[in-house]
Amino acid sequence: MKTFLEKFSEADAIVIGAGAGLSTVAGFTYAKERFARYFSDFEHKYGFHDMYSGGFYPYRSPEEHWAYWSRYIYINRYMDAPNPTYRILFDLVKDKNYFVITTNVDHQFQKAGFDKNRLFYTQGDYGLFQCSTPCHEQTYDNEMIIQKMVEAQGYTITEDKELVLPEGTMPKMSVPSSLVPHCPRCGKWMSMNLRADRTLVEDEGWNEAAQRYDAFLKQHRNSRIVFIELGVGMNTPGIIKYPFWRMTAQNPGSFYACVNAGEAFCPEEIADRSLCLNKDINEVLRQMKEHTEKEKKE
Repeated sequence: MKTFLEKFSEADAIVIGAGAGLSTVAGFTYAKERFARYFSDFEHKYGFHDMYSGGFYPYRSPEEHWAYWSRYIYINRYMDAPNPTYRILFDLVKDKNYFVITTNVDHQFQKAGFDKNRLFYTQGDYGLFQCSTPCHEQTYDNEMIIQKMVEAQGYTITEDKELVLPEGTMPKMSVPSSLVPHCPRCGKWMSMNLRADRTLVEDEGWNEAAQRYDAFLKQHRNSRIVFIELGVGMNTPGIIKYPFWRMTAQNPGSFYACVNAGEAFCPEEIADRSLCLNKDINEVLRQMKEHTEKEKKE
């Protein structure tokens, strides 16, 4: 940990690679209590036990499909994270030369204060619709229609952005047909801007972010750069994990840190310039914050 803090403090540039594990420790869990709180009706009717499985279920109608997905999107995109994980991370890097690449689609980096010009969301955004075909390369903000969908199911949105049902009631499991989103050009159903298959729309904003990320890496390829990997598993290692390993191997002045409880590891080729912490991300970030605050006081 001491070595990590020294490298972090001395770095010319910091690249954060964030996976699903980061949002999980921030409180965006997809099963158990949180799933039961918002989807017990769907669980009872269809028998799945987590949000992820429900996202792939072949619902009987688009009205039911969007009843499920509007709740899913709202609680994972427009509600605030239960834990301050992202805000602590931002406090650690806000005065540093950083860039973030993430496979997460919940927008929590921007909500925590990160500069949107230093973010690359590779896998899409819960807050965007696209044509399901797609017939054109454009995305559309969905916040207003998502709110209308959840309200049509009987929910009230509080000032704290929580979803509340009147006591003793159950939500409707469908939305009005008038709220089912259709493509403004071809008329087909809209879908989420998520990389679930080959139809993801990589719009102008996506491509500009990709170019900024590539430029940042090229600018600092021979610098003292620290790659910090947070909660990245092996589902899509080619996006963050493998490139971080490769770039660390290519630059003798770089350092690689992997924080992921139970899944922190690296290849032998970069082991002498790596730190693998099989610890809870929140714990590590809190330790880093305590250390930096102590240094400022001294």
